[in-house]
Amino acid sequence: MPITEERAGDHTDDRADALLADWTALLHRCAATEDPEPYGRELLRRWAEPQRRYHTPEHLRAVLRHVDELAGHAADPDAVRLAAWFHDAVYRPDRSENEERSAALAVRALTAAGLPAARVAEVERLVLLTVTHRPEPGDRDGEVLCDADLAVLGGSPGAYAAYTAAVREEYAFVPEPDFRAGRADVLRRLLALPALYRTPAALARFDAPARANLAAELDRLASGGA
Repeated sequence: MPITEERAGDHTDDRADALLADWTALLHRCAATEDPEPYGRELLRRWAEPQRRYHTPEHLRAVLRHVDELAGHAADPDAVRLAAWFHDAVYRPDRSENEERSAALAVRALTAAGLPAARVAEVERLVLLTVTHRPEPGDRDGEVLCDADLAVLGGSPGAYAAYTAAVREEYAFVPEPDFRAGRADVLRRLLALPALYRTPAALARFDAPARANLAAELDRLASGGA
Protein backbone atom coordinates (compact mmCIF):
# COMPACT_ATOMS: atom_id res chain seq x y z
CA MET A 1 0.00 0.00 0.00
CA PRO A 2 1.31 3.51 -0.77
CA ILE A 3 0.99 4.69 2.82
CA THR A 4 3.03 1.74 4.08
CA GLU A 5 5.72 2.31 1.47
CA GLU A 6 5.92 5.99 2.33
CA ARG A 7 6.27 5.24 6.01
CA ALA A 8 8.96 2.65 5.35
CA GLY A 9 10.88 5.17 3.27
CA ASP A 10 10.48 7.82 5.92
CA HIS A 11 11.78 5.39 8.53
CA THR A 12 14.85 4.63 6.42
CA ASP A 13 15.46 8.33 5.89
CA ASP A 14 15.13 8.97 9.63
CA ARG A 15 17.72 6.31 10.40
CA ALA A 16 20.10 7.75 7.82
CA ASP A 17 19.56 11.24 9.22
CA ALA A 18 20.32 9.95 12.72
CA LEU A 19 23.55 8.36 11.49
CA LEU A 20 24.52 11.57 9.72
CA ALA A 21 23.85 13.58 12.88
CA ASP A 22 26.04 11.17 14.89
CA TRP A 23 28.80 11.47 12.30
CA THR A 24 28.66 15.27 12.33
CA ALA A 25 28.82 15.40 16.12
CA LEU A 26 31.72 12.95 16.12
CA LEU A 27 33.73 15.00 13.62
CA HIS A 28 33.11 18.18 15.58
CA ARG A 29 34.34 16.47 18.76
CA CYS A 30 37.43 15.37 16.86
CA ALA A 31 38.28 18.97 15.89
CA ALA A 32 37.32 18.86 12.21
CA THR A 33 37.99 22.18 10.49
CA GLU A 34 35.75 21.48 7.47
CA ASP A 35 32.01 20.83 7.28
CA PRO A 36 31.59 17.12 8.18
CA GLU A 37 28.24 16.65 6.42
CA PRO A 38 29.50 16.05 2.84
CA TYR A 39 31.92 13.41 4.11
CA GLY A 40 29.15 11.76 6.08
CA ARG A 41 26.79 11.68 3.10
CA GLU A 42 29.50 10.10 0.96
CA LEU A 43 30.10 7.43 3.58
CA LEU A 44 26.39 6.66 3.85
CA ARG A 45 26.22 6.39 0.06
CA ARG A 46 29.03 3.86 0.14
CA TRP A 47 27.44 1.83 2.94
CA ALA A 48 24.20 1.63 0.93
CA GLU A 49 25.75 0.31 -2.30
CA PRO A 50 23.65 -2.35 -4.04
CA GLN A 51 26.22 -5.18 -3.83
CA ARG A 52 25.94 -5.18 -0.04
CA ARG A 53 23.67 -7.55 1.89
CA TYR A 54 25.38 -7.80 5.26
CA HIS A 55 27.88 -4.91 5.15
CA THR A 56 25.07 -2.36 5.11
CA PRO A 57 24.12 0.70 7.18
CA GLU A 58 22.51 -1.72 9.65
CA HIS A 59 25.90 -3.35 10.23
CA LEU A 60 27.44 0.09 10.70
CA ARG A 61 24.76 0.97 13.26
CA ALA A 62 25.32 -2.31 15.09
CA VAL A 63 29.10 -1.84 15.27
CA LEU A 64 28.73 1.74 16.49
CA ARG A 65 26.25 0.59 19.12
CA HIS A 66 28.65 -2.07 20.37
CA VAL A 67 31.52 0.44 20.39
CA ASP A 68 29.39 2.67 22.62
CA GLU A 69 28.71 -0.26 24.94
CA LEU A 70 32.42 -1.09 25.17
CA ALA A 71 33.70 2.50 25.13
CA GLY A 72 34.80 2.39 28.76
CA HIS A 73 37.51 -0.09 27.77
CA ALA A 74 38.94 2.09 24.98
CA ALA A 75 41.81 4.56 25.29
CA ASP A 76 40.34 6.78 22.56
CA PRO A 77 36.67 5.89 22.02
CA ASP A 78 36.18 8.49 19.29
CA ALA A 79 39.07 7.10 17.27
CA VAL A 80 37.35 3.71 17.50
CA ARG A 81 34.07 5.27 16.37
CA LEU A 82 35.80 6.85 13.38
CA ALA A 83 37.36 3.51 12.51
CA ALA A 84 33.95 1.86 12.74
CA TRP A 85 32.60 4.33 10.17
CA PHE A 86 35.41 3.51 7.75
CA HIS A 87 36.13 -0.18 8.43
CA ASP A 88 33.92 -1.46 5.58
CA ALA A 89 33.46 1.80 3.70
CA VAL A 90 35.07 0.19 0.67
CA TYR A 91 33.45 -3.21 0.17
CA ARG A 92 33.46 -5.32 -2.95
CA PRO A 93 33.13 -9.03 -2.19
CA ASP A 94 34.67 -9.90 -5.56
CA ARG A 95 37.87 -8.00 -4.76
CA SER A 96 40.59 -8.22 -2.16
CA GLU A 97 42.18 -5.44 -0.13
CA ASN A 98 38.87 -3.93 0.97
CA GLU A 99 40.33 -3.11 4.38
CA GLU A 100 43.41 -1.50 2.89
CA ARG A 101 41.28 0.60 0.56
CA SER A 102 38.98 1.54 3.42
CA ALA A 103 41.98 2.64 5.48
CA ALA A 104 43.28 4.74 2.59
CA LEU A 105 39.85 6.35 2.24
CA ALA A 106 39.88 7.16 5.96
CA VAL A 107 43.23 8.90 5.63
CA ARG A 108 42.09 10.97 2.64
CA ALA A 109 38.73 11.93 4.11
CA LEU A 110 39.84 12.67 7.67
CA THR A 111 42.89 14.63 6.50
CA ALA A 112 40.67 16.69 4.20
CA ALA A 113 38.29 17.26 7.11
CA GLY A 114 41.18 18.75 9.07
CA LEU A 115 41.59 16.16 11.81
CA PRO A 116 44.96 16.02 13.59
CA ALA A 117 47.47 13.74 11.92
CA ALA A 118 47.96 11.56 15.01
CA ARG A 119 44.27 10.68 15.19
CA VAL A 120 44.11 10.04 11.45
CA ALA A 121 47.02 7.62 11.80
CA GLU A 122 45.30 5.84 14.67
CA VAL A 123 42.11 5.43 12.65
CA GLU A 124 44.11 4.05 9.73
CA ARG A 125 45.81 1.55 12.05
CA LEU A 126 42.50 0.42 13.52
CA VAL A 127 40.83 -0.07 10.15
CA LEU A 128 43.77 -2.18 8.97
CA LEU A 129 43.44 -4.27 12.13
CA THR A 130 40.12 -5.60 10.83
CA VAL A 131 42.06 -7.66 8.28
CA THR A 132 42.95 -10.13 11.04
CA HIS A 133 40.86 -9.06 14.07
CA ARG A 134 43.88 -9.86 16.21
CA PRO A 135 44.89 -6.83 18.28
CA GLU A 136 48.06 -7.02 20.28
CA PRO A 137 47.72 -7.44 24.07
CA GLY A 138 47.06 -4.07 25.62
CA ASP A 139 45.71 -2.52 22.41
CA ARG A 140 42.50 -1.36 24.04
CA ASP A 141 41.18 0.57 21.03
CA GLY A 142 41.86 -2.38 18.75
CA GLU A 143 40.17 -4.74 21.18
CA VAL A 144 37.02 -2.62 21.25
CA LEU A 145 36.80 -2.27 17.46
CA CYS A 146 37.40 -5.97 16.79
CA ASP A 147 34.95 -7.08 19.47
CA ALA A 148 32.30 -4.70 18.14
CA ASP A 149 32.80 -5.96 14.59
CA LEU A 150 32.62 -9.63 15.64
CA ALA A 151 29.68 -9.22 18.03
CA VAL A 152 27.35 -10.55 15.31
CA LEU A 153 28.87 -13.99 15.82
CA GLY A 154 27.47 -14.08 19.35
CA GLY A 155 23.89 -13.16 18.47
CA SER A 156 20.81 -15.32 18.87
CA PRO A 157 20.56 -18.35 16.54
CA GLY A 158 17.98 -16.49 14.47
CA ALA A 159 20.13 -13.38 14.16
CA TYR A 160 23.14 -15.51 13.30
CA ALA A 161 21.16 -17.32 10.60
CA ALA A 162 20.18 -13.98 9.08
CA TYR A 163 23.84 -12.92 9.13
CA THR A 164 25.04 -16.07 7.38
CA ALA A 165 22.28 -15.81 4.77
CA ALA A 166 23.26 -12.21 4.02
CA VAL A 167 26.93 -13.16 3.71
CA ARG A 168 26.02 -15.92 1.27
CA GLU A 169 24.05 -13.40 -0.81
CA GLU A 170 27.08 -11.13 -0.99
CA TYR A 171 29.08 -14.06 -2.33
CA ALA A 172 26.39 -15.33 -4.69
CA PHE A 173 28.94 -15.30 -7.53
CA VAL A 174 30.97 -18.04 -5.77
CA PRO A 175 29.93 -21.63 -6.64
CA GLU A 176 28.37 -23.49 -3.71
CA PRO A 177 31.17 -26.08 -3.21
CA ASP A 178 33.82 -23.36 -3.20
CA PHE A 179 31.82 -21.19 -0.83
CA ARG A 180 31.29 -24.06 1.60
CA ALA A 181 34.97 -24.95 1.61
CA GLY A 182 36.09 -21.36 2.13
CA ARG A 183 33.49 -20.64 4.77
CA ALA A 184 34.33 -23.83 6.67
CA ASP A 185 37.99 -22.84 6.71
CA VAL A 186 37.09 -19.45 8.18
CA LEU A 187 34.93 -21.07 10.86
CA ARG A 188 37.61 -23.56 11.85
CA ARG A 189 40.18 -20.78 12.20
CA LEU A 190 37.81 -18.77 14.38
CA LEU A 191 37.01 -21.75 16.59
CA ALA A 192 40.73 -22.43 17.03
CA LEU A 193 41.32 -19.02 18.59
CA PRO A 194 41.82 -19.15 22.37
CA ALA A 195 39.41 -16.21 22.68
CA LEU A 196 37.14 -14.68 20.07
CA TYR A 197 36.79 -11.51 22.14
CA ARG A 198 39.31 -9.46 24.10
CA THR A 199 37.29 -7.01 26.20
CA PRO A 200 35.93 -8.51 29.42
CA ALA A 201 32.36 -7.42 28.65
CA ALA A 202 32.30 -8.89 25.14
CA LEU A 203 34.06 -12.06 26.24
CA ALA A 204 31.44 -12.68 28.93
CA ARG A 205 28.50 -11.83 26.70
CA PHE A 206 29.42 -13.20 23.28
CA ASP A 207 32.12 -15.86 23.42
CA ALA A 208 30.02 -18.90 24.41
CA PRO A 209 27.09 -18.19 22.05
CA ALA A 210 29.51 -17.32 19.24
CA ARG A 211 31.28 -20.64 19.57
CA ALA A 212 27.94 -22.46 19.58
CA ASN A 213 26.84 -20.58 16.44
CA LEU A 214 30.12 -21.22 14.63
CA ALA A 215 30.14 -24.92 15.53
CA ALA A 216 26.52 -25.34 14.42
CA GLU A 217 27.21 -23.66 11.09
CA LEU A 218 30.30 -25.80 10.56
CA ASP A 219 28.22 -28.93 11.21
CA ARG A 220 25.61 -27.77 8.68
CA LEU A 221 28.26 -27.14 6.05
CA ALA A 222 29.81 -30.54 6.65
CA SER A 223 26.44 -32.29 6.35
CA GLY A 224 25.43 -30.38 3.24
CA GLY A 225 22.67 -28.45 5.00
CA ALA A 226 21.70 -24.88 4.26
